[in-house]
Amino acid sequence: MYKRLQKVYTEGKISGNQLITIDRELNAFTDIIGACERIKKTPIPFSYNLFLNKFIFAYTLTLPFGLAYDLHYWTIPICTFILYILGSLELLAEEIEDPFGTDANDLDTEGIAKIIKDNVQEIIDN
Repeated sequence: MYKRLQKVYTEGKISGNQLITIDRELNAFTDIIGACERIKKTPIPFSYNLFLNKFIFAYTLTLPFGLAYDLHYWTIPICTFILYILGSLELLAEEIEDPFGTDANDLDTEGIAKIIKDNVQEIIDN
């Protein structure tokens, strides 16, 4: 990208001020790309996922014993609902572990790239 920027500058398509502005934005963009790569390449450790699953299982298995005396038959739907909530949170954690890709719930990286391209084009045109 820097070679292309230098080429555009030497061809006289952008001024020195525009070069400085684009260079600053390109440096910030490079830093952001590095942060995104660190996010992508640092998954939640398997042992953490395993512990979380075991904890949810143990908690929801023992919860009815603590609630049965006070809630009687309401214990069953309440414990089922709590299991549903905790299981859903665990699945959500797995889904947001990898925010980049082509799944429906992933970040719209193509849209972000288009916005960046449009902003750079606007800087060059001014």
